[in-house]
Amino acid sequence: MSYQVDLTNCDREPIHIPGKIQSHGFLIAVNSKTYNISYVSENVDAFTGFTAINLLGKNITEFEQLLKISGDVASLQQLLNLAKATKTSDTINPLTIDVKGLGYNLIISHSLNDLVLEFESAESDLGYDIQKTIGRSVSEILSGKNLDTLLQNAALEIKKIINYDRVMIYKFNDDGHGEVIAEVKNDHLEPFLGLHYPASDIPKQARELYKINLTRIIADVNSESSAVVTFEEDAAPLDLTHSCLRAVSPIHIQYLKNMGVESSFSISLIAHGELWGLVACHNYSPRFIDYKARDASKLIGQILSSALEYRQDEEDNTKLLELTEAADTISGYLKKDPDFTYALIGNNVTLKDVTTATGVALIYNGEIDVVGQTPTKEQIAEIAEWLKTNMTDTVYSTHRFPTIFTAAQQYSDVAGGILACWLSKELGEMIIWFKPEQVTSIKWAGNPEKPVEETKDGLLQLSPRKSFESWTQIVKFTSEKWKNDEITAVLKVREDIIYAINRKANEIRILNERLQLAYDELDTFSYTISHDLRTPLSSIKNYSELLLSSNNSLDEPAKKMLDRIIKGTDKMHMLIKEILHYSRVGRADLEMSPINMGLLLREIKREVLSALKPGNIEFTIGETPSIIGDSVMITQVFTNLINNAVKYSSKSIPQKVAVHGEMQNNEVIYSVSDNGVGIDINYYNRVFELFKRMDNAMEFEGSGVGLAIVKRIVEKHNARIWFESKLGIGTVFYISFKTS
Repeated sequence: MSYQVDLTNCDREPIHIPGKIQSHGFLIAVNSKTYNISYVSENVDAFTGFTAINLLGKNITEFEQLLKISGDVASLQQLLNLAKATKTSDTINPLTIDVKGLGYNLIISHSLNDLVLEFESAESDLGYDIQKTIGRSVSEILSGKNLDTLLQNAALEIKKIINYDRVMIYKFNDDGHGEVIAEVKNDHLEPFLGLHYPASDIPKQARELYKINLTRIIADVNSESSAVVTFEEDAAPLDLTHSCLRAVSPIHIQYLKNMGVESSFSISLIAHGELWGLVACHNYSPRFIDYKARDASKLIGQILSSALEYRQDEEDNTKLLELTEAADTISGYLKKDPDFTYALIGNNVTLKDVTTATGVALIYNGEIDVVGQTPTKEQIAEIAEWLKTNMTDTVYSTHRFPTIFTAAQQYSDVAGGILACWLSKELGEMIIWFKPEQVTSIKWAGNPEKPVEETKDGLLQLSPRKSFESWTQIVKFTSEKWKNDEITAVLKVREDIIYAINRKANEIRILNERLQLAYDELDTFSYTISHDLRTPLSSIKNYSELLLSSNNSLDEPAKKMLDRIIKGTDKMHMLIKEILHYSRVGRADLEMSPINMGLLLREIKREVLSALKPGNIEFTIGETPSIIGDSVMITQVFTNLINNAVKYSSKSIPQKVAVHGEMQNNEVIYSVSDNGVGIDINYYNRVFELFKRMDNAMEFEGSGVGLAIVKRIVEKHNARIWFESKLGIGTVFYISFKTS
């Protein structure tokens, strides 16, 4: 036989319609239109001498006469008229009356189509008027300077007022489970302070009723409840939501018995409209305090609720102010600093300070920058990939990250919780804040997993714990929770960052428009150089050559002068050609493809050697791994470097030039070396500048443009170029190409 465990039977128990009341008072309900008695508790006989059956159907006036109700109040009918006119009867409750000579508190409440009248003894075992002590007690409670002191004072003063054996302040956590955060008790009792109680101990519907009924007394767990009867067999049970005498769930009664508690009293603590916690009072013998004492306790609870709401808001506002100030400071940095990344993480106040995180990672523009305690950049990249799939909203947060992303269990000491926000989902740009794991020992009041018992119909359901011996649970892979204030601050700083990104994007757009205009002007200038300058230069050269060849009467100085003119024009032609080439490299589109470097280098070697006079040159080509690039531009790079190597080593004996490539990690690195004149260390920072030539290179032909073109092409390929050189020994140029 298979069983289904019913873990929600407590949550589904209809505790607002138990069909019974506690036995320390009696109840009647009258139809709100006719005022005829529609429901009555069976124990009415013990208090009045009239059976429930004899009272059902009678009018309230007749009931009043039968019970000889008297007191300094209006008639019951008049009181019911007053109650009907209001949504709540708090303003008239309780009404002190005599029933057959005995003092009772009459409490009137609403129940769907009926008005409920509950009769409780006006006597209390406190022996004094609690309302007279409230002023002093409230003053003592509010003297606490912080929230913890406030709550401890409240527990102490409430114990003085109602004299229960144990008074606890019980706070609900986000997941519904509760914790005792303040306690005052009789000396012989074991402490409950710091113990946690599972959410199932106070089920959901009970918590909802605590928001409606701000006090709740269970006078004696061992007394038998009294049924509420009606003359209609198929009538719905009387709704006792607002009842003071409403019977207690059998599950809860057994729960209290298992704890050894014989009487309990609770006061609801409400903050921002939600049940924040309870003042839970236990007595280890039966106790009854009258309605006036409970009402005075409710007032203390309301004052305490307002105070803790104010104190909590005060503490939250202080923290929010700190976070907001950090966000405002970063916003100021973004407006002043053109370096976006530095503005966010390079100053005294950084993105980390926008939350209470211990570390933050900025993933922007293809880079990962971190501040504080964070996972490694490789681990952050893995987290970012996970977030790309799992982060559907602008902001994502969890205080249990390693239980969701199991790889994070390896570094939970820095990433027990994360808070992330998108900057650009399309580009995978985001910010991630980290909080460390806080391994916590939670002391439960007994094992929080209630024993499972089988019912008569074969269904397994939860039953009250029998043991409340402290049971410790170690909670791992969790961090301090992210507060709403932190998320608010993150959203603010994100808005400022997005604005700064958009502002920078607009600036780039304007710069691009200006750059396009400059390109257009450069094209015009290039045309002017190529057309308007080349034509007169060609004329000068042609006329000079004509004079030199046709006029035999020229003396030697004149011939030398014409020869210099011809060489000068050739040099100007070459410079114009190189300048045009340099200006067009930056704008040319790359046609990327695999390049057979062995074939390319052998072709360059053949062309270079064919232009030289036969001589003693050692030109070696080593390993030639393939690269990805624009074949035309890469040919220009190696042609230029090899020509330079051959040219500047031409006076060396023997002359040596070598080209070699090798794979290193994710790069292919090529070297072009020679044993030539070398480069003076004073010129190292000028090697790749336009028109810069070394002093020891002046005797070699050149324009000073070639290496500038090489550097521009290399950078366009997202590659790197550098060199090593010594005067009189030679030079080695290195180029590193990424493989992916």
